[in-house]
Amino acid sequence: MVEQVPTVRRRRLGSELRKLREEAGRSLEDAATILECSRSKISRIELGYLGIRVRDVRDLLDDYGVTDETLRTHLAALARDGNKRGWWDAYGQIIQPAYANYLDLESDANYIRTFQSILIPGLLQTEAYSRAVIRANPALVRDEVVDTLMKVRAERQAILTRDTEPVRFWAIIGEAALRTPIGGADVMSAQLHHLAEMVKRPNITLQVLPYSVGAHAGLSGPFVIFSFAVPNDTGVVFLENLSSSLYLETPDEAAGYTLVFDDLRSSALNPADSLEYIARITHELGTKEAKR
Repeated sequence: MVEQVPTVRRRRLGSELRKLREEAGRSLEDAATILECSRSKISRIELGYLGIRVRDVRDLLDDYGVTDETLRTHLAALARDGNKRGWWDAYGQIIQPAYANYLDLESDANYIRTFQSILIPGLLQTEAYSRAVIRANPALVRDEVVDTLMKVRAERQAILTRDTEPVRFWAIIGEAALRTPIGGADVMSAQLHHLAEMVKRPNITLQVLPYSVGAHAGLSGPFVIFSFAVPNDTGVVFLENLSSSLYLETPDEAAGYTLVFDDLRSSALNPADSLEYIARITHELGTKEAKR
């Protein structure tokens, strides 16, 4: 029998249960005794390969001495929603498991921080810019695929503008992302104007990392840090390349990328100066086009 790939919720729940078990000084055998199951089952639960009933979560938390009601409620919700289908499931085969996991994290987070060196972050992209980015990938040129991904992108972006508790979003963008003419001058100009409008929202912060900074903490590449409204949450870091994606979930890994983000935040222009910088680049782009 082939074991299921862990869902994001199961993986987060299992990781938290393992941490709480270890903090309580309990072994896998101790936890297995509480649930009257095998040691291997506890191990698979903690790795996210198996779901767990809400009642069993509560029994474990009782044994681990966890009394924080906010944390208990959150972990119970993760157990209850371990197999919950997201809105993106309606798009079938277009949404691959790795992308579905990303959307799961994005929809659950209450604070998202990202560093992007050469692209505008997806949550801030216009449709025309997104289409140009997607069409640059020769594997995704079918019109029906692009149209579906545009619908997904629009639904994703709603987390920034919803009336109730819009997600807090902080982006640091390399100057190259503002100057690379993706889709042509008109598309890029509209994208820059869109950025300037979006950063007027109180839940969105944008900083530009100019070329003049030189060497900086983000030279290893772009990343996203997802944080959640959970006591003592350390967050989940997402890394991606052409053929794979990676989630870093240990406190030390998350702390390392948080340190990098904070260093980049110090190196980048402040939000007000960043907005002026974007306006300057937008003007330069318009001037170049007018001379042609």
